Amino acid sequence: MDIATILGITVFAGLTVVSILIAEGIAGFKPFLNIEALFVVMGGTFCALLVNYTLSQVLGLGKVLKKALFNSGDEEQSGEIITVFVQLASKAKKEGFLALETDVKRIANDFLKRGLQLVIDGADQDFIRNMLDTELGFIRERHKVGQEIFNALGTYSPAFGIIGTVLGMILMLNSISDVEEVPRRMALALAAAFYGLGSGYLIFLPMAGKLRRRSEEELLLKEIIIRGVLLLQSGVAPSVIEANLKAYLEPAKRMMIRTASHAEKAS
Repeated sequence: MDIATILGITVFAGLTVVSILIAEGIAGFKPFLNIEALFVVMGGTFCALLVNYTLSQVLGLGKVLKKALFNSGDEEQSGEIITVFVQLASKAKKEGFLALETDVKRIANDFLKRGLQLVIDGADQDFIRNMLDTELGFIRERHKVGQEIFNALGTYSPAFGIIGTVLGMILMLNSISDVEEVPRRMALALAAAFYGLGSGYLIFLPMAGKLRRRSEEELLLKEIIIRGVLLLQSGVAPSVIEANLKAYLEPAKRMMIRTASHAEKAS
């Protein structure tokens, strides 16, 4: 679970609740318990999403949301991937690429496994690069759709908040002769704006930004893998692979990886 995302939403909700309690007490929550406003904003936002995207893309929103709420661990994996490449390079240097077959079967990362299998099968660098770059391009496009959906949600929900406000004002003016109905209609108008702006700027747009950063982390990890596979195929020393792949990491993380020196000493 991504604590930062949950913490941000929870703290704002808590601050809002405390502010209402301080200002009006328990009775202050009554205007916000407005089902009509919630239907207009959230229902309208979802319907607009169906108009803009295909049904399969909308139904896949759950997987995209899961990616935003849970840590992918790609930052931690990058160090492990470099360690794996150095160890494989050291073994390949002694026993050849075919000796890596058993090690490759134990690797959980499918993208890494496919790249290493191409090396074992004797593919040349151009073929390996084209295969992995093509897959990387498709991954980038899939991530782009997920980000676009949440950006769209962040755009639609404030707009439907305004629509709900207009609807509430129309209903209020239509029953202006009934003074008792005026506060309820005004509550509908303002609650819709609150729901639309709150969900758009607290949840949907920030999650689109979180997805973008998640995508950048995953794509960086795959770029490290592509670079490592090509270096392994070229037969360079483990220390050269380590030095090249470390260049993708932050300086603080580079100091944690000392596998090449250990591998070469062991050899």
